[in-house]
Amino acid sequence: MAVGKAVLEAFGFICSAAFWRAGVLWTLSLIFSHLKLITQTRKRYSRCSPKDSNFAADAVQRPVCIVTGATSGLGAAAAHALSKEGFYVVLVSRSSEKLMKVISDIKRQNHEACLKAFEVNLSSFKSILEFKQLFQQWQRDSGMHSSIQLLINNAGILATSQRFTSEGYDEMMATNYIGPFCLTKTLLPLLENSPTPARVVNVSSFTHWSVCCKRADLEAVTGRCFLKSKGYPYAHIYEYSKFCMLLFAYELHKQISLLEKSQHISVVAADPGMVKTNIMRQVPPCLAEMSYIALTPLGVVRSSEEGVSSVLDAALAPPEVSGVYFFGGNGRTLNSSPLSYNANLAKELWTTSCNLFEELQMAS
Repeated sequence: MAVGKAVLEAFGFICSAAFWRAGVLWTLSLIFSHLKLITQTRKRYSRCSPKDSNFAADAVQRPVCIVTGATSGLGAAAAHALSKEGFYVVLVSRSSEKLMKVISDIKRQNHEACLKAFEVNLSSFKSILEFKQLFQQWQRDSGMHSSIQLLINNAGILATSQRFTSEGYDEMMATNYIGPFCLTKTLLPLLENSPTPARVVNVSSFTHWSVCCKRADLEAVTGRCFLKSKGYPYAHIYEYSKFCMLLFAYELHKQISLLEKSQHISVVAADPGMVKTNIMRQVPPCLAEMSYIALTPLGVVRSSEEGVSSVLDAALAPPEVSGVYFFGGNGRTLNSSPLSYNANLAKELWTTSCNLFEELQMAS
């Protein structure tokens, strides 16, 4: 009975337009990105660890790094790796139980790791504001400097069914883009307050190559413009949310260059490629496994430990590196899609997102 139900579920999933969009366009985008590594790699950057200079063994003097979506996959791998580099890693996720498990796992492998966990729902602006208050209170109580040195916007979901937040936004857009934007804007004063160079890393995806939408108005940013088609267009929304993360990184880089007090902040994007994590947990298991099996011979499927390489390259690149797109590991960067460099679209997205942020502030 259970087998029959699983087969029917998989069959219904295969019959959707979103499945074929993801299966065909995303595969082509992934292969194209890897081919670009061979022919068009822009530049390689070496990593600069906090341990290389002015490293403080004292926990309260360590640079602070916030990693969202830290309970599994790339987030957990990044938290583990950055704790080894000497950061005081703040893990952020929805589940306190999973956060405690990850902290326990990291501590078991690295006894000197300095870790702190906060339960935060990035699709809720109220939860983001509460996090900032609790985070600042924790720093005061711990005798730490009120600042952040590294923010990694890693959290993301691939939802295959339609859900809305309390504000009426599509949940996937809220989690993958609106939440990270609001979190970054909320924490920007703490990044500006850093006595050493600070950085924001936006985790994007090769799926952004599939985006052809030239809209960045409120209907698009909240996901409503995608919900007019039959069925839930999860492929469109996921790739667009990751495209927005890329545009946001480039535009924030430009905006910061105009602000004298923020010029020590750099902003970069990181694309881990196709990583075997639980992000496809809402896809029928047999189909998710088949996709990994089909692409493994091409050498483009990675484990979390391998995929996190691009994120670490972005996080640990020299302070002067900003406004670039890391892909492929080994410090490599690429040009992202031509549309992602559309200055007018980036400015429209920035304006829409800032207006949305102000509305949420007023409502709170």
